[in-house]
Amino acid sequence: MPRPRVLPENRRRAYEACVACRITKKRCSGTFPCTKCIHMGRADSCVPTTRSNIAQRPSNPDRVMNPPPSGATPRDTSRSSISNHSTHDHASNHASVESGSRSPEALHRTRPRMLRNLQGERVYVGRAASLSFLQLLRDMVTQHIGPSQFSHNLKLEDMLETETPHDISPVVESEIDPYEILDFVRQYRIALSGFVHIPSDSEIDQTIYEPTQGETDSQRTKSALRDIKIAIGAQSSKSDPASLRIERFFFARGQRRAFAGMVENPSLELVKLFLLMSYYMLGACRRNAAFMYLGIAARAAVALGLHLRDTSGVLPTEQERERTYVWMSLRTSDLLTSSILGRPPATSNLRSEFGGTLIDLEQSGSKEERLNASYRMSQILEEIIDRLYGEKTASTETAEALLEKLSAWSNSLPELLLASPSTDMERLAAQEHIIGSLHIACTYHFAVIIVTRPFLISVLGVRLARLCQTPAADEGLVPEDAAHSKLATACIDSALYMVQTCMEVYHSRLMLGNMCILKAFIFAAALVLGFSMFSHKEADSAVEEAFNGALQILQTLAQQSAQASHYYEILTLLKSAIDEQRQRLMQYSNQHKNRYVSKLFSLSSPNTNAGTQDNIAMSVESNESLLTAPLNPLDSWSFMDPPENNSDFPGWDGMELPLWDSFPFMPGSLQMSNRTSESN
Repeated sequence: MPRPRVLPENRRRAYEACVACRITKKRCSGTFPCTKCIHMGRADSCVPTTRSNIAQRPSNPDRVMNPPPSGATPRDTSRSSISNHSTHDHASNHASVESGSRSPEALHRTRPRMLRNLQGERVYVGRAASLSFLQLLRDMVTQHIGPSQFSHNLKLEDMLETETPHDISPVVESEIDPYEILDFVRQYRIALSGFVHIPSDSEIDQTIYEPTQGETDSQRTKSALRDIKIAIGAQSSKSDPASLRIERFFFARGQRRAFAGMVENPSLELVKLFLLMSYYMLGACRRNAAFMYLGIAARAAVALGLHLRDTSGVLPTEQERERTYVWMSLRTSDLLTSSILGRPPATSNLRSEFGGTLIDLEQSGSKEERLNASYRMSQILEEIIDRLYGEKTASTETAEALLEKLSAWSNSLPELLLASPSTDMERLAAQEHIIGSLHIACTYHFAVIIVTRPFLISVLGVRLARLCQTPAADEGLVPEDAAHSKLATACIDSALYMVQTCMEVYHSRLMLGNMCILKAFIFAAALVLGFSMFSHKEADSAVEEAFNGALQILQTLAQQSAQASHYYEILTLLKSAIDEQRQRLMQYSNQHKNRYVSKLFSLSSPNTNAGTQDNIAMSVESNESLLTAPLNPLDSWSFMDPPENNSDFPGWDGMELPLWDSFPFMPGSLQMSNRTSESN
């Protein structure tokens, strides 16, 4: 009886197949190198199918290309044909290099994703986002070690967000210490240092607000701005029940006033208000709300013409400077948030109108210098997303040109931003300076990671395939592209420098309790470091230390941030997958030390750790009578499993994981099963 027809929406087909699987009409995993090419020893020649390489190939390439030698087996024939195809592909790549490109382009293997939000709706995440890179990394881990909690954790399909708190306790503002309010406002300035600089009236920030019936719209807007600043400051401070209650109360009150008819009338204060509300939402693990609030702020800014320079001289100088500060802060925040989520920014079509004309900074201070540096970096970051991720492939020439722009940007930074604070500086002022410089440095390293990550994926994918090759098969693999290797090294170095810089600030105890954007940067860097660790059999002490440092920072931030807690959980599962990969590679290398002899039987399976082996030994020693007593045929091997409580299937704790069709069998397992069947 034929199997029932599978609906198109329920079919699990690869996005695209490689050349070898398409020619041999085999199922392809859709990742490159694919699972089948890794097992067949042709991972280095695994390339995706394009119309050009399909048209250039005959219908039966095994007959047209070099015929197999006499006496060759069908498997040898298949290997020979694939080798010819890889040679043809390599020659065509070199032809394209000679015709103009110095190095073959790297295919974008990250794909846009649709994740579930809190209400179950599908939301878009672009290919440049760290979550898309995470999905690729999960697929590659599955190819090499099989299903695991890291690769098949169902929570990873959700875009983790927290619910809006409804049980908000009222707070009597007159009962709060005025110095505590002032401290929250200072914490707000530190938290946004380097990203946002909005001149404010310090007198309004420090006065106690009492609602009145005869308030104007301008007064209500300024009061709402003050409430959001206090909420951000309380959110960034060390967590305690009193600060949490103040944070939620002031944000809820400011949010209500923001939507109390003020959206209908755009104003400069309205742009500020929704810009600050978006930062609070990022810290509260509600990134979709933050993204939408930035859209409202951008539309209001366009209505006010903030993206245009005032050439008529109607506006006073101070007011014009304030408008410029607000626009630069909005543009920087929009581009940073959009690059993290991989979504088009709301201000993308307005850059040419503003023309990149900045304010005169000759008489400006460090706050304006930091804003200017972040603004110029955000411009480069937008160009990276457009030029590099707007195409199907990443060109080395484009990447090198973008890296040169980043290098020119770093060389133009004033010494004030790169120097440590002076010893006579007040502690809060020194903390604001350090956090602002940290934000700027991490943004730079994040931009380098975004540029070079496609080449890291290409290079480490080949290296992973080499780790599973025998020494004889490894000699025939095509060497790595030198340009790609340099860019991949730059990606790892940038991630390393980012985490090392964050660790310095972390050990100085100047880091805030909630870092709304920094935690996303650290997660992106940690994924790169984890990918590098997974692709190497030997440990690199610097990379290992940086990866553990990222875990330590995220674990600390997880005390106040659900997003940081989610990142920490993902990286912890990745670390477990790295340990399992290294155990497998060690066993694989030991099995292939001698081509003439191999180990036939062992109680240690690839998934058996040292603790399980000890349990097996203890079970055998304490149950010697079971070896001589008559056993039930169905229970004859039950003593081999370690005891488990409340388990219907002992030793099968991973069977709840889905998608077992891509489980990679270890080399030699089929030979062992054939010998067992023949002996039976």
